[in-house]
Amino acid sequence: MKRKLALLLIGAMTAMVLLAGCSKKEEPAVDGASDAVTEEGDAAADEGSASERTTLVVGFDAEFPPYGYEEDGEYVGFDLDLAQEVCDRNGWTLEKQPIDWDSKDMELESGTIDCIWNGFTINGREDAYTWSEPYVDNSQVMVVAENADIKELEDLAGKEVVVQADSSALKALEGDQADLAATFGNLTEVPEYNTAFMNLESGAADAVAMDIGVANYQIESRDGGFVILDEVIAAEQYGVGFKLGNEELRDQVQATLNEMADDGKFAEIAEKWGLTDAVCLGK
Repeated sequence: MKRKLALLLIGAMTAMVLLAGCSKKEEPAVDGASDAVTEEGDAAADEGSASERTTLVVGFDAEFPPYGYEEDGEYVGFDLDLAQEVCDRNGWTLEKQPIDWDSKDMELESGTIDCIWNGFTINGREDAYTWSEPYVDNSQVMVVAENADIKELEDLAGKEVVVQADSSALKALEGDQADLAATFGNLTEVPEYNTAFMNLESGAADAVAMDIGVANYQIESRDGGFVILDEVIAAEQYGVGFKLGNEELRDQVQATLNEMADDGKFAEIAEKWGLTDAVCLGK
């Protein structure tokens, strides 16, 4: 009898131990533990997103040579060559996305493009985007017909001046150079610079306000007939603009550009497009 009783007691104690063990496994996690696990998972996902990038979608104005434009059915230019080299070195595919320049912010905010890379002026927009380092020093100038009686900015009084919509030249004429613009007969906005030069060639306009790099390209491509006034409207610098806060992608692109500046590839691309004197990265 005692033997049976002892066996029953041992069995009961064993069952209690097993139940205690099971209940311990089912205890809720310590407050914050599950959040920590989730945060670690999110961090891992974020780290993976950087290494898993396969494409870079570059938004650009397809009417802005020599930085980005269409030629023989292909999109070419200095900035697009830089972007291609950055993609090649990172194992990405470059997607060239021509955009309406007036809609560039919407394209960037919606995620349609990863960056704006096309002679994009930093000055005056410093807090609106996450920027790369400046890579081109640029100026805003006036282009007039070679045989025109316009030699200085003051000679533009009463004249017809055209400028690209939402351009740096327009911002200068609406800002620091507003007094100059007030002397014009008219200041007319056009969608792109081919239209501006058509107006200049036809006599519908007396001057075009624009970036000096684009001005030099347009004049050379037309075999002369136009000159750039010596006085500049404004000085500025170009950078690659990313969505505000996207420092991760900016840092990847900047590191690659710095590498290109160090090994000479950046200078090689600048020479190809006649921009050696304009580039400032690595100098």
